[in-house]
Amino acid sequence: MTAAATELPITRSCPYAPPAEHRRLREEAPVSKVTLPSGAQVWALTRHEDVRAVLNDPRFSSDRANPNFPLLLLGGQRRAIRFRPSLISMDPPEHGPARRAVVGEFTVKRMAALRPRIQEIVDQHIDAMLAGPRPADLVQALSLPVPSLVICELLGVPYADHDFFQTRSAKLLRRTTPAEERIAAVDELRSYLDELITRKETEPGEDLLSRQLDKSEDREELVSLAFLLLIAGHETTANMISLGTMSLLEYPEALATIREDPARTPHAVEELLRYFTIAEFATARVATEDVEVGGVLIRKGEGVIGLGNTANRDPEVFANPDELDVTRGARHHVAFGFGPHQCLGQNLARMELEIVFNTLFRRIPGLALAVPSEQLSFKDDANVYGLYELPVTW
Repeated sequence: MTAAATELPITRSCPYAPPAEHRRLREEAPVSKVTLPSGAQVWALTRHEDVRAVLNDPRFSSDRANPNFPLLLLGGQRRAIRFRPSLISMDPPEHGPARRAVVGEFTVKRMAALRPRIQEIVDQHIDAMLAGPRPADLVQALSLPVPSLVICELLGVPYADHDFFQTRSAKLLRRTTPAEERIAAVDELRSYLDELITRKETEPGEDLLSRQLDKSEDREELVSLAFLLLIAGHETTANMISLGTMSLLEYPEALATIREDPARTPHAVEELLRYFTIAEFATARVATEDVEVGGVLIRKGEGVIGLGNTANRDPEVFANPDELDVTRGARHHVAFGFGPHQCLGQNLARMELEIVFNTLFRRIPGLALAVPSEQLSFKDDANVYGLYELPVTW
């Protein structure tokens, strides 16, 4: 351990690799103190084993209202205190029942039933892209609208309102957004979802939120769930579609692998998730008692952040971790977190990515980047990594 005052977050110098400082921490001080924008010092975990251990340990709390909870975004504690906690902020015993009430909506079987509709959505957007001008921005033509429409239909949110919630979710995820603007965006989104749920009480539909009305008597809790699923359900998958497409176009051997055998695409999806780790921080916790992690004693009340990007490049777990190997198929990455709070929508995200990549490269075999990758605009200022634009042609 060292008392290094490394400041987080750190911008990636290369879109295909974690920041060099994160790598240095893993190699020299895998459990070490870092400084957040608030000035608070917390523990950073950089090894795969340690990140998974903390995410699966009930002695580390997910309660974001805790004044010691490590948040990268200023104003987050104020937001957490004002509202009923969502699933990602709950600890036992509340977390288990709340998660069980909704986890059935995301089973492999239920997701498989959505496959034909997702395929239809993807085809419709590729049709529109092919009929439009070249070059096209893949972010606006495909990456963002596909998962947005899918999550809207799943939740029962009118897709006509997508500009409203996409604009506000982007503000929430951008680290440079002033705290007051971020809080205003939260208020606006929650008010919108509260009004939507009120309408569903008298006019329920065949959607997740309508079904949850029968399971939950707590309006605030349901609004928090809707808020979480709406944002997480489109932002992360949208960014993975863009980054995955870019990398497959840049690595023709990898693209050839899935073109020759689309059955390999699920393995490619796992590798792309590991390789990019777009949620660089595999969430955070605060210790509720003294705990030793990786040979270091973390005291009660101290905050902990897991650096998922270095955990997913841990050479002790992944052979040649800096290589993009679409045949690797290593599902034990932490791109979806780990333990009781592991991502609810991971089955949906995997399926969307598989359908998009297989359909996109089958239907547009001549797809290519319209500008060199060095000219692309990456989301270096956001807590979910991605691309602002991806100009492509064919």
